[in-house]
Amino acid sequence: MRIGIGYDSHKLVAGRKLILGGVDIPFEKGLSGHSDADVLCHAIIDAIIGALGSGDIGTHFPDTDSKWKNVSSIELLSEIIKLMKRKGFGILWIDSTVITEKPKLQPFTEKMKEKISIAGISSDSINIKAKTNEGMGFTGSGEGIAAQAVCLLKPV
Repeated sequence: MRIGIGYDSHKLVAGRKLILGGVDIPFEKGLSGHSDADVLCHAIIDAIIGALGSGDIGTHFPDTDSKWKNVSSIELLSEIIKLMKRKGFGILWIDSTVITEKPKLQPFTEKMKEKISIAGISSDSINIKAKTNEGMGFTGSGEGIAAQAVCLLKPV
């Protein structure tokens, strides 16, 4: 088996939709980034890539490539799932945490799991937690949102 860890963060800005786990979350700001800036999907992607020993998200989807401009991170995750399968692995478990003061995400976590499963990860194989940072740091002040993920891969 192999274990990987992923992390991502993006700045909150006006004029963008807030997409987390492939779900459009009602909020007055969204995340700034080259793609849809979905920090949860990006952390999961990096966790899988790390477990495969295949670099990081920027290696596979560079922000200098216009092909990935404003793309759905569910699509990026689908590409990494295909890579994982070609390398002979399957997902045993993913545990993830999204860190933000606002908006409250608990009402959306089941829908996030459903959306992520579209990319090829069973919703029974993923856990999503929502945490605050108790007002500290860039997530606590509302400047941005961060996410962490750990995945366990098994040979198939």
